[in-house]
Order: sequence, then structure tokens, then C-alpha cells
Amino acid sequence: MTSDTKDRILVTALKMFSERGYEGTNLRELLAELGFTKAAFYKHYESKEELWNAVLDEMCIYYEEHFGSIKNMPPIPESTDELKKLTLKMLDFTMHDEKIIMTRKILLIEQFRDDRVRELATEHFSAGLESMFTTIFEGMMKNGSLKKDHPAMLAFAYTAPISSLIQLCDREPEKNRTIMRRIKAYIEHFISVYGNQHKD
Repeated sequence: MTSDTKDRILVTALKMFSERGYEGTNLRELLAELGFTKAAFYKHYESKEELWNAVLDEMCIYYEEHFGSIKNMPPIPESTDELKKLTLKMLDFTMHDEKIIMTRKILLIEQFRDDRVRELATEHFSAGLESMFTTIFEGMMKNGSLKKDHPAMLAFAYTAPISSLIQLCDREPEKNRTIMRRIKAYIEHFISVYGNQHKD
């Protein structure tokens, strides 16, 4: 299978799964969209289930490469201004990258049906973010740009409201601007409470 063919299949499947969910995605309609016969498709994937798992694998790789993870951490911010810039960069990617938007829809739709998706939803919406920001805040406390506190609790306090507001954007995209203002105000409030304006 050529790389271009693989990309076409995965992108088309991601779009269809995000719109219809796993059960609602008809393989015949997917093949029609791709212009494939069943025989041509089965040269690449043995079943819809195998394609589904390939889409999930690709989602994980893309997210880790472009957003980050505990295995692919961004540099530790040296100041609260850098923390704000890093957070807004992550937010911009999360809210505007089409693949990530479709990925989030799949996670929301399928988390109650598929055990693997449930674990990925927990990782992407809470546990993974908390782990990343626990490490970030530990580093910022060491370099003096954040006040000494419990880094894991601060990570939870920082990421949970933002994650919740992003999911609100997914449900009510017409409120995007209002929600972004709230997120920015929350970041400013967090920094005003926990930021160290004068490093030791």
C-alpha cells in the first residue's frame, strides 16, 4: 500500500467515523467515497475493525507529534508570559486543527462503546494533560516562575476548566469567541494567583 493511498483511506475514515460513529459508518459507503471496490480495500485492511484501530493509532501519533505528551514534552516555560504563550499555542491547535477536532468528536461519541476509546478520552481530556502540566509546573517552581505549591493539584486546577470549555466549544461553536475570552481571563487569573513576579 502506497503512503498516499494509506493517507487517503485514513483521512476519509476519520471524517466518516467522526460524523457517524463506528456503528453508523457503513463500509460500502466508505468504499464508494474512496472509489474502491471491496477487493481493493481488503488488500489494505482485513475489516472495518482493523481500519478503526488504524485510525485510532494514527490519531495518537498525530496528537503526540503536534500537541505533545508526557513522552514529547514542550520546553519548560521560563516565565508566566511563556506559560501563557504555550497554553494559547496549544489551544489554537486544539480548537482549529481539523484532524484534532474530528479526533475529539470520535472520542466523545465512542467513549461509552469502545474500551480503547474510553482510555484515550481519559488520556486526552484529563490524565494526559494533567501529567504534562504537572511536569511543566514542577519545572516552573524550580526555575522560580511559579510559587511553590502542589504541582499535580495545580495542574488539575489549570487544565480541568480549560478542557471543559473546549468541549463546550465543540457543542456550541457559535460561542467560540466568548469561550476564548473566558479561557484567556482564566489563564490571567491563574497567573495572578500562582505566578512569581520576582524570582528568587
